[in-house]
Amino acid sequence: MRRSRAEEFKEFAVGRSSALFRSACLLTSGDAYLAEDLTQETLGRVYTQWGRVSRADNPAGYAQTVLVRTFLTHQRRRSASERPLGELPDSAAPPGGDPALRVALLEALARLAPKDRAVVVLRYWEDRSVEETADAMSVSSAAVRTRSVRALAQLREQLGGSIAEFAAS
Repeated sequence: MRRSRAEEFKEFAVGRSSALFRSACLLTSGDAYLAEDLTQETLGRVYTQWGRVSRADNPAGYAQTVLVRTFLTHQRRRSASERPLGELPDSAAPPGGDPALRVALLEALARLAPKDRAVVVLRYWEDRSVEETADAMSVSSAAVRTRSVRALAQLREQLGGSIAEFAAS
């Protein structure tokens, strides 16, 4: 007996929501509430296209692309009344890793332009190729390479010698 589309999507959503949320946290520079909203909106958009998406070669990649595009759309239409906080709120330290390093990285990511941040997350967190990143962001491969170089230079400037510590983590 064949499973229903809703059951297939539920299985997919349960399996991918954690990875989508982690990527969304990086895209939003640690704003867990916005990351939850982006993850939920992404899953909603994927659900509406599930019949087509479920037959694709890489539904997880499709969902990741939807997440990045949802994030970039949110950045473009963000209300002028919203103001980012100067400091991260106190929260429990995540298991594993140095919390101070994580906070420093999130703060450095927050200083990047949204598209530069998206390139860094896709290329170095999601380990996507230049072409896959370009496709996810609807830009050229040259634009991805340019943004990668610029974003990494900004991160090196902001983090100084500690950038090697992040790569090792």
